[in-house]
Amino acid sequence: MTGTTLLEKLKEKQQQIWSSGDYAKIAWLTVPLADVLCDAVDLRPGARVLDVATGTGHVALAAARRFCEATGVDYVPSLVSAARRRAQAEGLSVDFQEADAEDMPFADDSFDYVLSAIGVMFTADHQRAADELVRVCAPGGRIGLVSWTPTGFVGDLLGTVGRYAAPPPGAQPPPRWGVADTLRDLFGDRISALESETRAVTERFLSPEQFADFFIAHYGPTHKVAQRLDDADARAFRQDLAALAASASRTDDGTVVCDWEYLVAVATKA
Repeated sequence: MTGTTLLEKLKEKQQQIWSSGDYAKIAWLTVPLADVLCDAVDLRPGARVLDVATGTGHVALAAARRFCEATGVDYVPSLVSAARRRAQAEGLSVDFQEADAEDMPFADDSFDYVLSAIGVMFTADHQRAADELVRVCAPGGRIGLVSWTPTGFVGDLLGTVGRYAAPPPGAQPPPRWGVADTLRDLFGDRISALESETRAVTERFLSPEQFADFFIAHYGPTHKVAQRLDDADARAFRQDLAALAASASRTDDGTVVCDWEYLVAVATKA
């Protein structure tokens, strides 16, 4: 089987994963990151902005609120529908489209800002996705990314998932996008500058067990794994997720308050 075929099969599996559970609920947790990213790239009113792997539309909506000409793309139809409903509810004009981050339906140099918050990092072919980000960005434009880091909470969460279900052939770890050197390798000499900073967003849950149940019910990767496990392994998986949340929490009252590390990076296209 060729590398291309492997990646295409991986993409199909990933699309099924992100269509499972109810990612719209998980997306609640990443709402603050949209404004972080818009601030980091210093959006200018009237600019053409593309939100890649938009999910339920956080970044595109934030850009529209700043009077930008916003477009958002995602390959999960239910998430695009949710994003459109959110735009309608706020009376915002955003062009949400179903499209693949690795093969976007836009001409070269179409956007002044090309952004993705906790989105493009989950593509199957990382290099192809990075190539597309650069291709559709105008010369001198900015590519802005927010990505979970390998050393942060979500990196540990995905590591826990991997202990119960080995990654498919050809899969690359999504949190590698949370390392500045990886981004430099992906973009190469097509960018003239890259600035990055590691930050954290604080998340809160009722208890470690509620965190585990919430993610098993709604987050595609944990939801799919839990579905495939037998009863004993499913209980162990839930316990491990709860233990992860408990160990990361900075409270002593049974609730969970923990900081999830991410990298915010801004590249300038040469």
